[in-house]
Amino acid sequence: MDHQGFASLICCRDTPPYFSPDGFHPNPILHNKLMENRHLSLFDQDLEYLCEGVEGRSSNPVAVLFDALLLPDGDFGVDCASPLIWRHEPERATPHLVLGKGPPGGAWHAMEGSMLTLSLANWMELPGLKLKDWMRDKRRNLRNDRATPTEIASYYQHYVTKMGLEKSFACGTTVTSVSRVSLESGCSVWKIQGLQKRANEVIEVPFSVYAENVVLATGTHDIPARLGVEGENLPFVCHSFWELEAAISSGRLDRASEPVLVVGAGLTAADAVLAAHHLNTPVYHAFRRPVSDPALIFNQLPKLLYPEYHKVHQMMSQQQQSLGETVVNLSNQPLSSPSDGTSQCTSYPGYLSFPKHNVASFRPDGKCVLEDEKGLQTVVQVSMALVLIGAHPNLSFLPEHGRPLALNSEEPISCRRNPLDVDPYTYECVKEPGMYAMGPLVGENFVRFLKGGALAIVCDVARKRSKKPQENSTISSLNIQLTNCTLEA
Repeated sequence: MDHQGFASLICCRDTPPYFSPDGFHPNPILHNKLMENRHLSLFDQDLEYLCEGVEGRSSNPVAVLFDALLLPDGDFGVDCASPLIWRHEPERATPHLVLGKGPPGGAWHAMEGSMLTLSLANWMELPGLKLKDWMRDKRRNLRNDRATPTEIASYYQHYVTKMGLEKSFACGTTVTSVSRVSLESGCSVWKIQGLQKRANEVIEVPFSVYAENVVLATGTHDIPARLGVEGENLPFVCHSFWELEAAISSGRLDRASEPVLVVGAGLTAADAVLAAHHLNTPVYHAFRRPVSDPALIFNQLPKLLYPEYHKVHQMMSQQQQSLGETVVNLSNQPLSSPSDGTSQCTSYPGYLSFPKHNVASFRPDGKCVLEDEKGLQTVVQVSMALVLIGAHPNLSFLPEHGRPLALNSEEPISCRRNPLDVDPYTYECVKEPGMYAMGPLVGENFVRFLKGGALAIVCDVARKRSKKPQENSTISSLNIQLTNCTLEA
């Protein structure tokens, strides 16, 4: 199941990657290994052997390997050509079905369309279709080598059409159950049940399909994380950026509104600060870490590539609430810097940060109680509070919401703290054979590293199929269903 759609299909098609006859890789060790079996596709090679000695910005070795092959020296800003070529081999096609609530591209369709992607544009592209070429055909230009979510969503949707993958997508589907069942032949398969809303129909109809293997690729942004404090369910307390957008679009929030409280120090929280600041709505910004914390995402981003996030980081640093001082009432503060320099906060009027603060409670009258690390409390009046502290995946279709599959089965699944426990070279769940996971579920938030998960999975599925030819006939009818995208009522 894949709400993002594109990621699972990078390699699940009849065009395997090969090392080009005239290919060259700047890593001499990897280059020599690729030369040893250049007649074999990556599907047929020992990925663990190829991964040895390859380093990159991911903890998953196959993700690092495939990224190094697609973007050699990408971390150094070098636009080096990939040594891979893709050959059309229909006999290698892996029957598959992608189930998702929305169109191909998934979560990118729901993101705020005018923001810029965190990743460089060429990091976002998929094999076989250069993003810059596609943008040029659309008469669009990249800004600072980055694209907007709207452009990326459109690119991914076009990718599915361009590669002839439409028949493998069942959009408008919600999975409600995934379970193991035994067939009369004695072999075990997955039974996937759910509801599908078909084109031009209002009522959702139930469906069930069967498959040898299941890939979990839902992302981890379905269920917003909560603070668990008093008053968090009050109407003015929100947990998504889209609720801020809705308030702005409807006119409920404008420059005359009481300040907005943004809780969190991630990129979504930064986007909220920027959106409110652009509207000239005052912003209180509370977060648990100190501004100088190396783990803070802003301290890891190059300033020249990400000027808007550098601006937020400056705001967080330069306009902090000082310990023991009276809180500036942003509602009464001018929203433009006076020319005579008399304002107490001249750099970024209408903004005040609260580093190393937690929310103690929300009150019905719109007041929020903030508490610092020493227990000192500050009360601020707001029109809206945005709690943007991360999210959890919706794996309700699995027993115990998938927790038994995580590294720590006692804790909720999360991208950074508690991903699913998978084999690093196959992405198969350690505790559930035949079930795979990729993307944020295994700690990968960036598209450039999602691709390696797809490679690892398709290689392992291909290996299994080659070892069990006698069992393939048993499930051939199921594969036909998947190939034709027929959902059984």
